[in-house]
Amino acid sequence: MPNILICDDERDIVNALKIYLSDPSYTVFEAYNGKEAVETVSRESIHLVLLDVMMPVMDGIKALAKIREQSNIPVILLTAKSEDTDKILGLNIGADDYITKPFSPLEVVARVRSQLRRYLMLGSGITESGITEIGGIELDDNTKEVRADGNAVSLTPKEFDILRLMMLNAGKVFSPKEIYSEVWHEKPFGSENTVAVHIRHLREKIEINPAEPRYIKVVFGQGYKFEKGRKE
Repeated sequence: MPNILICDDERDIVNALKIYLSDPSYTVFEAYNGKEAVETVSRESIHLVLLDVMMPVMDGIKALAKIREQSNIPVILLTAKSEDTDKILGLNIGADDYITKPFSPLEVVARVRSQLRRYLMLGSGITESGITEIGGIELDDNTKEVRADGNAVSLTPKEFDILRLMMLNAGKVFSPKEIYSEVWHEKPFGSENTVAVHIRHLREKIEINPAEPRYIKVVFGQGYKFEKGRKE
């Protein structure tokens, strides 16, 4: 189930967007300034952000830059007609699209569906070849093959899905419950031990020394992350 974050300092706009996006297949999160948006993306498994540009505490452009440090999820900017410079800056920083206020409900829904389809069904950050490579780990989403330092690694389907999730969101911390929800697509009751076992097996297969992992790191009290952009 895709999770959508709506961030705007005008609560009426947030409430209206929630109504437009009332599809039961979506879960909607709310934020009212850029700082809250960045914190929500760090804490939750968000799949798309609708992000206002002009906001207090932290504006949308600064929030977008922070989000891009940890995730490649689609971000659609909400801008006023007078904010052309911000539109261009946002697209250069990494926004995927923008919608100008006042907006049509049908346009919002269409843009959201288009970006989610591209992200969730066409690879969510995988290159056109289907290959994602970080450090010495190479994951081929087409053939479902993985190589560690040039050597083929045999993974179970769940191990592959965990690795794929973490590599596509390198640097982002996932709690065991989030990993379980994303990979098993079930409610994460009692998921901590199941995920821990799979992570241990995954480390044994891709790490030179599983006791001192280079890639899959524990963030104490929070969960796991794949080391972002590690240089060998």
